[in-house]
Amino acid sequence: MSFKEKNIRTEYRSFSNNVVKEFYLPLLEDAVLYKRAVGFFSSSALVEISKGISGLIKNNGKILLIASPKLSEKDIEAINKGFELRDSVIERAIVNSFSAPKDIFEEKRLNLIANLIANGQLDIKIAYLEKNKSLGMFHEKMGLIYDIEENIVAFTGSMNETSTAFSHNYESIDVFCSWTSDKERVLAKERAFNSMWSGKDSTLCIVDFPEIGKDIFESYRNSNTVDLDIDEEEIIKEENAQVLEVKRNNGPKIPENISLHDYQIQAIEEWEKRNYKGIFDMATGTGKTYTGLSAISNLYNNLENRLAVIIVCPYQHLVEQWVEDIIMFSMKPIIGYSTSKQRDWKRRLKDAIISFNLGVSKHFCFITTNATFSSELVQNQIERIKGSIVLVVDEAHNFGSKHLSNALNPNIPYRLALSATIERHGDEEGTQKLLNYFGEKCIEYTLKQAIDSEKLTPYFYYPIVVSLTEDELLEYKNITAQIFKYCSKDRKGNIKISETGKMLLIKRARLVAAAQDKIKKLADSIEKYKNDSHILVYCGAASLEDPQYTEGSVSKEEKRQIDIVTEMLGNHFDMKVSKFTSEETSEERENIKVAFSEGRQVQTLIAIRCLDEGVNIPSIKTAFILASSTNPKEYIQRRGRVLRRYPGKNSAVIYDFITLPFSLEEIGSISEEDIRIVRSLASREILRMRDFASIAENPSAADQLINDITAAYNLNEIGGDYDV
Repeated sequence: MSFKEKNIRTEYRSFSNNVVKEFYLPLLEDAVLYKRAVGFFSSSALVEISKGISGLIKNNGKILLIASPKLSEKDIEAINKGFELRDSVIERAIVNSFSAPKDIFEEKRLNLIANLIANGQLDIKIAYLEKNKSLGMFHEKMGLIYDIEENIVAFTGSMNETSTAFSHNYESIDVFCSWTSDKERVLAKERAFNSMWSGKDSTLCIVDFPEIGKDIFESYRNSNTVDLDIDEEEIIKEENAQVLEVKRNNGPKIPENISLHDYQIQAIEEWEKRNYKGIFDMATGTGKTYTGLSAISNLYNNLENRLAVIIVCPYQHLVEQWVEDIIMFSMKPIIGYSTSKQRDWKRRLKDAIISFNLGVSKHFCFITTNATFSSELVQNQIERIKGSIVLVVDEAHNFGSKHLSNALNPNIPYRLALSATIERHGDEEGTQKLLNYFGEKCIEYTLKQAIDSEKLTPYFYYPIVVSLTEDELLEYKNITAQIFKYCSKDRKGNIKISETGKMLLIKRARLVAAAQDKIKKLADSIEKYKNDSHILVYCGAASLEDPQYTEGSVSKEEKRQIDIVTEMLGNHFDMKVSKFTSEETSEERENIKVAFSEGRQVQTLIAIRCLDEGVNIPSIKTAFILASSTNPKEYIQRRGRVLRRYPGKNSAVIYDFITLPFSLEEIGSISEEDIRIVRSLASREILRMRDFASIAENPSAADQLINDITAAYNLNEIGGDYDV
């Protein structure tokens, strides 16, 4: 089978993936050539490299391996000072790198390696660095796998071929394919390997594998035949062992390598004081996930290790982000949503609940999306759970809506809401539903606290004023006049807007988000950044509060704006740009994120919704936010995601496009009545400006503009029946 027909991920993590079963076996079974550069040479490293190569052997394929001798400081010193000959020390290091096989499987694999060397299917070269007559270690970690059609899969990363790397350390490899946009990267790695192998790399010394090493391998050769079913046999053994291990240890546990901050510990303690009901109101980037999972672990211990865990996230990609951390906390989650890789998740959930109710198991963890959680099937299953249950809801503000609030089961005794902004803008009733169900805030950790404590990066804030065209202004007035018809006030004087009125508000927001003047002002302000990288241009008109919003959809207005911006930056400014929307596949998104973080192939992301949907792109340094929401929940989250810390990122810069009905230059000629109809837009924009500027490194940059707009629109004396 061609590599093109295989499902190849862009990344494999040792705790989330069985790298041998999911990566090496599927590729090497159809491979004809395998080029590998590893760190230190050892017999145990070769044992690990042999995993998955049965298919390659059947295809009469070949392996080329470059490794470094594991030299001690004394060895290097002896060579550098001329006490011993280099070749002698290297030979001794190779001999010392052999160790006796630990079990029957290692015996079989060493026999396999010995036969491959004897048959000319495995060729090994030893590499080291030599500069100014001093010796250094070669520590390249890369691989290239070829199929019969000359398709190439390249991979690099922290993982060495040792049993520790595969099973005990948290390591990863990044994968690139020659038939995708990564072609140049793959070819560059191929050139690098070939240059090393042929001895043309001037920074590297390459020598043939010592004869004494071959003699030792020959001693492991106990047969001229090899067991080509060894991979399957060992995987079955390992999986059986893992099942037993899970039965013994499956249950939430804080990893030994994680140390909680004081504020996280205090939040968990407050949750416990409130009988395990409450809200963690924590800014983006301050460790909500770890705090939530640690709280679950604490509850599990206090309940004498009997607990059903249900975790709910808004979107599928957020579920997958959680899964990595859930596994780290010693839980094996059932992953439930429409396109889950666990295709039998419904059966798994049903069986887990039966086992839990019967006392056969004391714990299970189910993670799902908002949509799947609120489905009749899942709700019925949850209703059947007996005993201790904890419900953890990420981005819990969404559950103040009428539809999702109905899915909050009152019989679940332990409840935890996670959110950076639990209050629902303009929806006091929805906010109260959340407080009634989850309880009080156990912690409120703000963006300012996160910046001051260096959990988030500081930022500079620059508002850019745009104004509506005559046609846009006319439509804005017409929509506003219609909105007034669907407004009323309750006894307390609070404005109530009907569902029709809310739809009109969304229509008007889209008009403001797509204001034509934003494109011109973007061109003016991005000019000085055209040679920079790590830039985000954030487009999009839709709000997550929009009832028509669905995950994975893009509206016509959004497409139009993002296409205009893409064409302008790519063609006029000759910038390397990439769209980043829900229309790209998850694999494409991951490839784009990697290219963006490196800053070479992609300078600028032109994105829709990614900051709202929880996508982590911490390498963003400069953000141009065209779609500036007036909803505090949304703009606080967007800002927080731009401020995530990243190596080399000491601060961020945010350009916020402030939309006014009339420009400050022309407003002097506008009648008071016309201003009265539209000035609520200016009022809402100022609220966001004040919020952004208040904790920015340069608050004065917005102060004068705020004063000018306030005076021009007479905002201290807003009149009219409704501020909408």
